[in-house]
Amino acid sequence: MMDLHRLRLLREVHGRGTVHGAARALGYSPSAISQQLAVLEREAGTPLLERVGRNVRLTPAGEVLVRHATGLLEGLEAAEAEVAAVAAGRVAGVIRIASFQSAFLRVVAPAIRSLAAAYPEIRVEASELEVEQAAPALRLQQLDVMVGDEYDGQPRAVHADLLREHVLREDIRVVLPEDHPQAAAERVPIANLADLAWAACQPGTGHREMHVRVCRELGGFEPDVRYSSDDFLILLELVRTTGAGALLPDLVLAHGAPGVAVRRPAEGSVGREVFLLTRRARTPAVEAVANALRDAASRAKPGS
Repeated sequence: MMDLHRLRLLREVHGRGTVHGAARALGYSPSAISQQLAVLEREAGTPLLERVGRNVRLTPAGEVLVRHATGLLEGLEAAEAEVAAVAAGRVAGVIRIASFQSAFLRVVAPAIRSLAAAYPEIRVEASELEVEQAAPALRLQQLDVMVGDEYDGQPRAVHADLLREHVLREDIRVVLPEDHPQAAAERVPIANLADLAWAACQPGTGHREMHVRVCRELGGFEPDVRYSSDDFLILLELVRTTGAGALLPDLVLAHGAPGVAVRRPAEGSVGREVFLLTRRARTPAVEAVANALRDAASRAKPGS
C-alpha cells in the first residue's frame, strides 16, 4: 500500500525538477524528502526517479504514479472539503488565490470583501503572482484559484487537469505624456512613435512580449525600452514623470490616469483576456470564490 503523503512528495519533486526545490517549497529538508522517496520506491518495487545532471526526472514507473497521484490527491481534497462542509452545514475552508497586479486590485480585492460578508467561514489567502509562477503552483495544489492573463497572439499553455473560465477582455491603450504631439489625436499611429522612449514590464513577461510585438508588427520598429518594472502603476508614473510611452491595459487605467493621454492605436485593436484557472475537482468553497471573482470582474469597468 503506497502512502499518499509520499506520492505528494514525488509529484512535488517532479514539478520542481530537484529534491532541493521541492524541499524549499514544502519546508522539509532535502534528506527527509530523499528518505521518504526511498521508502516509496521500496513500496513500488521499482526506481521512480533518475538523476539527469543536477536535476531529476521520472522513470516510466514514476510517470505512471504521478499521473494517478494527481487524480487521487485532487479527489481526496474534494472529498475532505465536501465532508467538512456537509458536517458543519456551511461552506468553509482556506482558499489560496494568486493574481497578477491589475486584476488583484480591480477583481480579487473586491471579491475578498464580498466573500467576507457572504461566506465568513472561508479564509482567503491572496498573493500577487504572474501566470508563469502561479500555474505550476496551482497544479501542485499550493494554490486553489488563480487569475491569469493572455495577450492576443500569445496563447498560454493548455493544461488538461485545469479548468479555465473567461472573466473579461481588456483593450490595450497607448499611454503618452499629455504634451506629446501625437496626444492630440483620438487614435495614435504606433508607427509615429518610433523615436519615443518606452516603459514596459521585465523581459520574459507576457506584457514585454506584447509590447515588442506591437511595435514591430504595427509600427515597424524596434522599441527603445528604457524603463522596466512589473508594476503597472510604476509604468504609468514613468509616463507621467519621464516623458516615456507605454502600452497599458484597461484595468490599470480604470483607476484614473491624470497627467497622461490615453489613446487607441490607429493600426487596429490590441487586447488581452483575463481568465480564472482552478483544478477540475472544485470544492464548494472554491466554487464560491470563483463566483465572487466573476461577479467582481463584471463590476470592474475598463476604461472606455
